[in-house]
Amino acid sequence: MQKEIIIAGFGGQGVLFGGQVLAYAAMDAGKEVTWIPSYGPEMRGGTANCTVVIADDEIGSPLVKNPPLAIALNLPSFDKYEEVLAPGGTLIVNQSMVDRGAKRDDIHVIFVPCNEIAEEIGDKKLLNMVAVGALLTVLNDITLKDVEKALEGHLPARHKHLLPKNFEALKRGFEAAQKMPA
Repeated sequence: MQKEIIIAGFGGQGVLFGGQVLAYAAMDAGKEVTWIPSYGPEMRGGTANCTVVIADDEIGSPLVKNPPLAIALNLPSFDKYEEVLAPGGTLIVNQSMVDRGAKRDDIHVIFVPCNEIAEEIGDKKLLNMVAVGALLTVLNDITLKDVEKALEGHLPARHKHLLPKNFEALKRGFEAAQKMPA
């Protein structure tokens, strides 16, 4: 098994942290993992993305051209990664920041209102965990419990008080994605 994932959005949306959490969850579950961040010079407000590769065996290359899985947290990321997603792949889209439907019919697109769900929980910064929760509906090798455990083990001590809200964001994203038509 090898799963390749790209997470993309604006700087400040938690793109890189979302990828780190997935990587930690997979690593803690005994998988081989690579995580490569990429961001523009502006950081907050500029573009950001990261690539996560999860495998049972050694990973030959951490570079991904046509990922089977992606998260797009804004419209520019949706425009870019919808085009390059592998046929049959799944794209999780932050519906809060995207004002159009999918152009391709050979991929599965799951729209989740990440910003609204995060705001309902009480912290707009949780939109990344909402999206990660949605991704877990199609990433069968990592469970919600795996990601919760990774958050507990790797979240800096100064942010430990945010664990319950992060767990709720994961769960709400997972549930929202499950409600989407297959």
